[in-house]
Amino acid sequence: MNSPRLRLLCCLAVPLLAACGTEPSKMVAEVPPPTYTCCEDLDVDKPYHPGHSLTVRWTVESPDEPGSTSPQVELAARLTGPYGTVDDLKTASTVPGLVTFEAAPVRPVGTPGERPVSTIAIGADAEPGFYELTTSVIGDGNTTTSGSSIVQVAPKP
Repeated sequence: MNSPRLRLLCCLAVPLLAACGTEPSKMVAEVPPPTYTCCEDLDVDKPYHPGHSLTVRWTVESPDEPGSTSPQVELAARLTGPYGTVDDLKTASTVPGLVTFEAAPVRPVGTPGERPVSTIAIGADAEPGFYELTTSVIGDGNTTTSGSSIVQVAPKP
């Protein structure tokens, strides 16, 4: 039978026919999307008080090339504590009585000049101490990048 020869001929001819298109293929360089990081020093380098809000200003780094699109990301921020000292915060794994205050998720659209902000309401009954500010960028496919800082909550004035 000629079946094996016919298959071989098809295997050789199909790639050649596919390469005979009327337009040359264009290589499109993929422009990287903007990236989001946290925080500005002025967000964390001052004491806060119970009942106040912590404003987290996200830094947007956009690529130099125009035409980038923002990935579908969610920016999250939370404050967990209190810890008695900074060393306690750095070494503690589980401490009884910890509370967490969270900001509503922020979903930036990636427009030029965008300045996403997360706001964490610190409870009026928050105990003084050191709190861990954890920030996360949750991207497509649930990939997450995180960071943390230390924030002090001082006694009520």
